[in-house]
Amino acid sequence: MPVLAQYERIAADIRARIADGRLAPGDRLPSTRQLAKDWDVALATATKALTALRQQGVVVSRPRVGTVVAAGHHRPEQAEALLSREHIVRAAIEIADAEGIDALSMRGVAARLGVATMSTYRHVTSKDQLVMLMADAAFGEEVDAAPHRPASWRDVLARTARTMWALYRRHPWLAHVTPLTRPLPLPNLVVHGERMLEAFEGFGLDPVALQDLQVLVYSHVQGLAVHLEGEARAQAATGLDEEEWLAANGAAFAGLAAGGRYPRFARLMAAFAETGGYDLDLDAIFELSLRVLLDGLAAMLAAPSAVRRP
Repeated sequence: MPVLAQYERIAADIRARIADGRLAPGDRLPSTRQLAKDWDVALATATKALTALRQQGVVVSRPRVGTVVAAGHHRPEQAEALLSREHIVRAAIEIADAEGIDALSMRGVAARLGVATMSTYRHVTSKDQLVMLMADAAFGEEVDAAPHRPASWRDVLARTARTMWALYRRHPWLAHVTPLTRPLPLPNLVVHGERMLEAFEGFGLDPVALQDLQVLVYSHVQGLAVHLEGEARAQAATGLDEEEWLAANGAAFAGLAAGGRYPRFARLMAAFAETGGYDLDLDAIFELSLRVLLDGLAAMLAAPSAVRRP
């Protein structure tokens, strides 16, 4: 009989407790830290156990609640009959939202839906196609079909950028599947691009300048958004949130500040020590950088020839 890895033993124990009724649908599971303590394992091992259970559709993550036992599935034959592309895409998005895009697999989606893996291929030909469908569905969640009549080009760009930021916030994996250098032909993504192009109408810009500015705004939002899932991945790998990670590395930063080699850095660290530290708020950084970007664009659009490539 094969020897189970530690995370597999934890997952098997949870499945057994669900099977015999000790854990019912909707019941909250122990936290990652509690599992690590109960089983005397690393936080990363406990995290891996819960990740495996989520991929199998046994448990789900609920915001502000934690990990809970998933509701019962339909019987396999019922689930097969009800299966659709929309159900597959929605299940895939739920997995990616909870565990990141790296956790996504056709097998995991099938397990969440309670169907055989091969059944999903009757609706989606491959994982690559599934990811494209997921991205298009996500970008379509905030599509406004009504014509915009805002006060200025600045309002259009600010609204579009904030809409996309909200989508990336909701789906942190999204920024990783739409690379800037290899854009995906997604109808709902083009809608957001159309809004940006609308903002620049009337300035007499040539096509290259128009596309450059659209890329500039898009890359501004996406470039900051890639850190959303990066933090989630780091937390899953280490078991430490941002504050805990900074605390664990505090001595190393203090050593850099005390060496005398970086006086400006040392003064900055000393100031933060007096005021209670620095809170890296990505939403605040987004708004600050958006304001700086729009101010810079305003100066350039006042003389459209300045928008041309050097």
